[in-house]
Amino acid sequence: MNAAVILQAGATPSAPALVLRPWCVVDVAALVEVSADPALRQWTSSPVENDADGARWVQAQQRGWAAGDRFGFAVLEAQPESTHGQLVGNVVLKEITSGKPSAEVGYWTAAHARGRGVAPRALEVLTGWAFDTFAADGLERLELLHQEDNLASCRVAQKSGYDFDRVLPAAPPSFPLDGHLHIRRTDA
Repeated sequence: MNAAVILQAGATPSAPALVLRPWCVVDVAALVEVSADPALRQWTSSPVENDADGARWVQAQQRGWAAGDRFGFAVLEAQPESTHGQLVGNVVLKEITSGKPSAEVGYWTAAHARGRGVAPRALEVLTGWAFDTFAADGLERLELLHQEDNLASCRVAQKSGYDFDRVLPAAPPSFPLDGHLHIRRTDA
């Protein structure tokens, strides 16, 4: 898979356009800055405390692209004629395997960008790209998981056409509370 994939989500009346592109080293400082947010820390499993953590996290995203099984995108507010801009979030397609009918999506939004539709718009673009890119390899559905008490993620799932499927039992330590499974199919 070519790591030069760049996706875009159009502007809305209340928010600028978004650019989704693979994570790169120039994102480390912004990643460290947004990762200081307590709400983001509550829901993410890989804490980023400093530049070294940020560099390791970005390198892990790059390894996923190279392996072709995890595609993480930095979500940026678009700057004219550029693939750079202010970091506002992350979306990821993971657990993608040829012949496997399902994969998982995930996302987070930086504190300063919450409430502007960043996650639903970025997730919609990622969803379209995933189905366009991997349907021929057997991808039929995308799964979105979140802890039951993460109401914001539940709203993002609903806004993005991911239907509630069922409650999943807790699986500590990585999933300490019951969760929700939402699904979106290629024909949705």
